[in-house]
Amino acid sequence: MAAAVQARVLIVARDDSTAGPLAEGLDKLGWRTVTARSEAGAAAALSDLQIQAAIIDLAEMDHAAAEGLADRLRAACAPRRLPIMAMGAPDPFQKDHGYDLTLAAPLHPAQAAMRLESLVRTAVAEEEFEVRVETFSERGHVLDAPEVDPTPFRVLAIGEPAPQFLALSNALQRNGAEVVGAFTAFTAFDYLHERPFDAVVLWAGDNPHEALSIAAGLRRNTRLYHTPALLYMRAESPITAAEAYHRGISDVASPETPETETALRVVELARAFRRQKSVRAALERARGSGLMDAATGLFTRDLFAGHLMRLARSARERNRPLSICMLKVAEKPDLKAPRTGGWVARAVPQIGSMIGRLVRVEDTAARLAPEVFALALPATGLHAARAAGERIAAVIGCTAFEAGQGATPFVVEFDLGVAEVASPDSVGYALEQAAAMAQSLKAG
Repeated sequence: MAAAVQARVLIVARDDSTAGPLAEGLDKLGWRTVTARSEAGAAAALSDLQIQAAIIDLAEMDHAAAEGLADRLRAACAPRRLPIMAMGAPDPFQKDHGYDLTLAAPLHPAQAAMRLESLVRTAVAEEEFEVRVETFSERGHVLDAPEVDPTPFRVLAIGEPAPQFLALSNALQRNGAEVVGAFTAFTAFDYLHERPFDAVVLWAGDNPHEALSIAAGLRRNTRLYHTPALLYMRAESPITAAEAYHRGISDVASPETPETETALRVVELARAFRRQKSVRAALERARGSGLMDAATGLFTRDLFAGHLMRLARSARERNRPLSICMLKVAEKPDLKAPRTGGWVARAVPQIGSMIGRLVRVEDTAARLAPEVFALALPATGLHAARAAGERIAAVIGCTAFEAGQGATPFVVEFDLGVAEVASPDSVGYALEQAAAMAQSLKAG
């Protein structure tokens, strides 16, 4: 397994006119890039580096070269799943070219980074599902494969009923989408909480800041966080496209953009989002398998041990990192009274349930002992694993737990240990490392 990621994104482009500024911007945002001028160069990069995603610049690429390119790049990367984003005009005939997402050029680096994050997480979740199928089938439980909802895409259009906005709504309907209109932010969030939507279209109009505040509200809500949002704003708007992307907007269009093209871009965002939801739902269904820890809903110790071995083999085959994190309820002097009364033990099911909700859907959380939890974090290096563990510990550390009548509620802290799994043979050693680190923090 490679020790470090030299480049995360492969850009396939004939020249640097559009790809150059995109690569420079992505590099600054932490998405290290490598550019290939030909398919052969792209295949070589995929075999040598831990590429997480690819962007294909369709400009100046003839039809013969582009046809089947996505499938061939995925084959060169197998068994690691490779999400592929195309930069160019969406296909008006909705033909499946094998791209996970097509966005209009030129791509802003912040826009690309946000979409890459989503696509890579979906790919890792799909890999996790494949491994989890093996783990559960060994114990006699069959996990249903992800099923993409076949119903028309549901789009929420928010803003004043300007002529261009109405034209876009009509274009979306012609592309098979169901459009619901909301004239105010209050009405919009009522709709968002009542029913699921695959995409949101925001009309900036004369008040673009209100549209951005709605987008910010989406990003602050854990249930709505991944819902893509397209901002429809005038060319002379005081808000720049760069600012919009940094505020969580997925795509930007203007009234000068043909509504048929904008509608296709919204449909593309909705399609990618719906696929992501299907994978997340399939992984969530595993919690109802009956194999989980009854008190917390997490993996049991034995189930986790078998799954971790498979994850280690998968990480080696796919050339991805794999880290584990141990979280042990710390023994503190002010917890003596709650421990005596058994209140810490009573809080453990709630603590475990919180951990299960705080991890990413592609992560595996387990209860190894009454007060010891473990996380298996696929496609995650050591530093990112530590950050994840510290974030979970900090959130739970802000929660007050009941200590009995007349007693002051208590909070818990964790002894934290992390380790990276170097190979399937080193799984036990990595667990020991993480446990020893947590123990040393306790002793310190």
